[in-house]
Amino acid sequence: MNPSPALMVRMVLTAWETQHKRTTKVFDSLSDEQLLKEIAPGRNRGVYLLGHLTAVNDNLFKLFGLGEPSLPTFYDQFVKEADQPEAALPPIATLRKQWTDTGAALLKAMNTLTPEQWFDRHTAVSAEDFAREPHRNKLNVLMTRITHEGYHHGQLILLQPKEQA
Repeated sequence: MNPSPALMVRMVLTAWETQHKRTTKVFDSLSDEQLLKEIAPGRNRGVYLLGHLTAVNDNLFKLFGLGEPSLPTFYDQFVKEADQPEAALPPIATLRKQWTDTGAALLKAMNTLTPEQWFDRHTAVSAEDFAREPHRNKLNVLMTRITHEGYHHGQLILLQPKEQA
C-alpha cells in the first residue's frame, strides 16, 4: 500500500495534537510554584518552557504562511534569549492562557491547509533552496516541532513530585 499525502498529513497532525495534549496535561498538573523551579540546577525553569513552547507554536503561523504571530515579543524573550531568573516574565496565569489559546488557534489554522500545501515550502526557505531540498516543507517543520515539544515534555515531568510523575 502506498499511503496518500492526505493520510501522511493526518498522521502528523494527529501526532502533533497528541503531543500537545500530553504537554498541556503536564502544565496543568504543575502548580505555579513548581513552574518557577529549575528543571535541574542551572537549567530552564518550567515557566520559561511554558513561554518558550508557546512562542515556538506562535511562530508556526508565520512559518506556515497562516498569518503573523499574535505574541511577537515572545520569540525574542523565550526563544532568542535563554532563561534568566531575574528577567521579568508575564504572569504565569497569562502564560497558561496564551499556551491554551495559541495551541487551539494553531490547530484550527493547520487544519485549513490542504495536503498539497503541507508539502510546499515554509516561509523561512527560499524558492531556490526548496527546489534543491524539497524536504524543507511545512510538514517536515511540524514533525520537528513534535520532537521539540516532546523533549521539553520530558523535562517538565521532572518538576512533578515523584508520586505524580
